[in-house]
Amino acid sequence: MPRLSGAQIIINQLERQGIRLVTGIPGGANLPLYDALARSTTIRHVLARHEQGAGFIAQGMARSTGRPAVCFATSGPGATNILTALADAYLDSIPMVCITGQVARSLLGTDAFQEVDTYGMSMPITKHNYLARSAAELLTILPKAFRLAGSGRPGPVLIDVPKDVQTEMVEFADWPEPCPTADHKPGDLQSIVQAATMINEAVRPVLYLGGGVIHAGAAAEARQLAEQAAIPTVMTLMGLGILPTDHPLSLGMLGMHACRATNLAMEECDLLIAAGVRFDDRATGRINAFCPNAKIIHVDIDASEIGKIRLADAGITGDARHAFAGLLPLVQSRPRRQWNERIQQLQKDFPRFPPQSFAPGKPFQLIRRIAELAGPKALISTDVGKHQMWVAQSYPFVAPRQLLTSGGLGTMGFGLPAAIGASLAFPERPVVCFSGDGSLQMNIQELATAVEQRTPVKIVVLNNQSLGLVRQQQRLLYEGHYFASSYGIAVDFAAIARGFGMRAFDLSGAADPDCLVREAMADPGPCLINAPIDIEEEVTPMVPPGAANTTMIGDDHASN
Repeated sequence: MPRLSGAQIIINQLERQGIRLVTGIPGGANLPLYDALARSTTIRHVLARHEQGAGFIAQGMARSTGRPAVCFATSGPGATNILTALADAYLDSIPMVCITGQVARSLLGTDAFQEVDTYGMSMPITKHNYLARSAAELLTILPKAFRLAGSGRPGPVLIDVPKDVQTEMVEFADWPEPCPTADHKPGDLQSIVQAATMINEAVRPVLYLGGGVIHAGAAAEARQLAEQAAIPTVMTLMGLGILPTDHPLSLGMLGMHACRATNLAMEECDLLIAAGVRFDDRATGRINAFCPNAKIIHVDIDASEIGKIRLADAGITGDARHAFAGLLPLVQSRPRRQWNERIQQLQKDFPRFPPQSFAPGKPFQLIRRIAELAGPKALISTDVGKHQMWVAQSYPFVAPRQLLTSGGLGTMGFGLPAAIGASLAFPERPVVCFSGDGSLQMNIQELATAVEQRTPVKIVVLNNQSLGLVRQQQRLLYEGHYFASSYGIAVDFAAIARGFGMRAFDLSGAADPDCLVREAMADPGPCLINAPIDIEEEVTPMVPPGAANTTMIGDDHASN
């Protein structure tokens, strides 16, 4: 009959769940957990330099694999530091299990050293959370946490474990059986039949795909539906890669920084088939002006999302893959030549890329060159800012889970640790992190983690010495009143990277920048490329916050 401590139960349960890598930082309140982890022969630990970094490293693993990843933090500041990563995972539906240490049960509520209400603070930003009251509870809490994190609509689960619960000994007869994963049902048959009829009757349909399609593993079914019914397809930022960028039915990303032709096409559609999307404001613009003449089919595994922001004429509550599988036999094969010819005319009238976009030194030129050198199997992470939108607009994504980016929360500092996590999960694949000078400084300390773990991440810093998107909005929306958006000093990122033991390449003033880029991308280890970008280089077009998607400013076809 096993007799183990709470900490040993946690580590054994992680092993039983197939976890082979954990990231985090030890502290006084979780040292028993780390002592138990030190005795594990199957779980490797990655020491982050900041708990937020640990959370994003776990996210990089989870986003690239689709499986729950695990991170540790201690109580107090360790827990509060990791909350941002949990909130980020919650908004983007990323499966994670975070285990935090807590002060002993007798000290709860006494304002003890490094005590905060982790359970209470994490409640609004996790799918579920637990405060372990005994070691025996941990036997069932861990399997439940993994089931909740990975089933249905995925999300982060937090387990807060007091220090004396970690050391408490418990004797038990058998390990509990793993919790079954929730059954993914295809949705109500009547709703599926209704949706299929609407698709067959539509003249100008558009398929609107988001991250939920990727979480469901439904990219192949989505593509089959688009091709079978000749339906032009748009994707959210989180859905990029569902259709390859060069697919003839792909209109790319919709919304705030979409191509003008994409948003205009959606203005004309008569049916919108939305799957795995939240009708986020960055995608829809002003909601009462979004696809004003279209009926709505909404497919989502989370029933609370259907009708929450935009009423659906047909709502299918279910897993996108099973819902598409139910729709496909009922949807007629149609060429829809007139509608697709209209789309092609819009694309001709409003090209996705003006000719000057790929001139030397321009962001699109560098991004496409990196893509060429990295190859189609590369995993791409981004931080948040202009560089993120430039990547979304121009990188030739070919597969789901290829892009790892912070969508719902828009967290600066996400990109570098997420890239490390992706590289740990897929050591054989190239991993590139596109960052900005503002974002990189948020978690720059994780350069040390990349070097220590020998993750061959390539960090491309598009450096405009400013908070670029903030400055752009100040120019366009605040009459050019620039304040607190430009940096007073020029940071030498190449020198900093070398200080962490990383190779670095600075394209500033380089006689042959392309030669340096080729050398950096061929390097077998982690390295940084500093790429100066003109501070006036903007992300265009742009829909002002709160405006209709057809009100796009800042490009050659601006309208008021």
